[in-house]
Amino acid sequence: MNSLEGIRILDLSRVLAGPWCTQTLADLGADVIKIERPGAGDDTRGWGPPFLKDPSGADTRDAAYYLGTNRNKRSVTCDIATPEGQALIRKLVMSCDVFIENFKVGDMARYGLDYASLSKLHPRLVYCSVTGFGQTGPYRERAGYDYAVQGMGGLMSITGERDDLGGGPQKVGVAVADLFTGMYATVGILAALRHAEKTGQGQYVDMALLDTQVAMLANLGANYLVAGQKEGKVPGRSGNAHQNIVPYQVFEVAPAEDGHKDHLILAVGNDGQFAKFCAVAGHPELTSDPRFAKNADRVRHRDILVPQLEAIFMTRRKADWLSALEAAKVPCGAINNLAEVFADPHVRSRDMVTTWQHPASGPVELVSSPIKLSATPVRRDMPPPLLGQHTEQVLQEVLHLSADELATLRNKHII
Repeated sequence: MNSLEGIRILDLSRVLAGPWCTQTLADLGADVIKIERPGAGDDTRGWGPPFLKDPSGADTRDAAYYLGTNRNKRSVTCDIATPEGQALIRKLVMSCDVFIENFKVGDMARYGLDYASLSKLHPRLVYCSVTGFGQTGPYRERAGYDYAVQGMGGLMSITGERDDLGGGPQKVGVAVADLFTGMYATVGILAALRHAEKTGQGQYVDMALLDTQVAMLANLGANYLVAGQKEGKVPGRSGNAHQNIVPYQVFEVAPAEDGHKDHLILAVGNDGQFAKFCAVAGHPELTSDPRFAKNADRVRHRDILVPQLEAIFMTRRKADWLSALEAAKVPCGAINNLAEVFADPHVRSRDMVTTWQHPASGPVELVSSPIKLSATPVRRDMPPPLLGQHTEQVLQEVLHLSADELATLRNKHII
């Protein structure tokens, strides 16, 4: 049995933030019915290359992007722009616990599928809307995309190399505003489900990418609110260095055997670890220097300490440093590319890759859920490769539609 077995979710979201939320809920055992446009489906089905290859090496219609965000779901096609499609959704809602969508503000009301309308039919319904800027506020009607939100929400102002070293605005390598919004939406939905169980009343969950991006500024947001706004100091980009801990950054080490530059991460989190590092580095005198003895001192004097450490790190190669630091239990790490990540024996041992049999290509590997539950393990079903693959199954199972009724809907292109 899975944790959320018995919970059914009607998923009208697409692309990333909403599907990331419903993928997590599906991992935990919820029955996620993914509603897609007939003939087109989720936009990400076409977001390639790369596409999955068939045995002959030709591209299939499955983009890697789509496959990475839709595991454990059932695909149903329905044209919600039509009255018949809207009626079908309203019928499905009656057998669902959660409704999630990421359309523009006001679109669901035009279709009669907004929270106000559906909650009258189903008072226990948990309804989640995911938008760029939320349902209220002056930006509510703007289209919100991760890239723009990373900029507007301050993340790009604190990501990248320092300006005095030639840096400039830099987005994160993956769509973190989308991903974090999906995870916060998951938490909000689970909380609302708990409330519905206790009270019999559903509720509306209003999730905005910009809200999430502001929340995930974390310690730097607190730095500004607690001290920066009073002192006129705004946190900026600091490259690979931590703004509150020193030394906690990337260091170049002696070149590899083939002459290429090499680097490692040193992540000293407290004064004891700094002392251990200094012993490994052969410079114990640094710990007795009053400028470096405590983390607050090291932060204030980073411009003096870091150049010394840069010179020390250039005296050994990466493998030597990593083995010595790991033995001394000083936090450190290599900087792996994705080939190295997925070949890592620890990643493999943690079952972070699952192999599925795809009907068009045979075996395919995809990333697994990171959630490890001892009593209710996560599901491991592949994303639905065929658009509308489960349409008849779901409509017969949930709504008990006959073959003639299904044929009528299909002939009208509603499904």
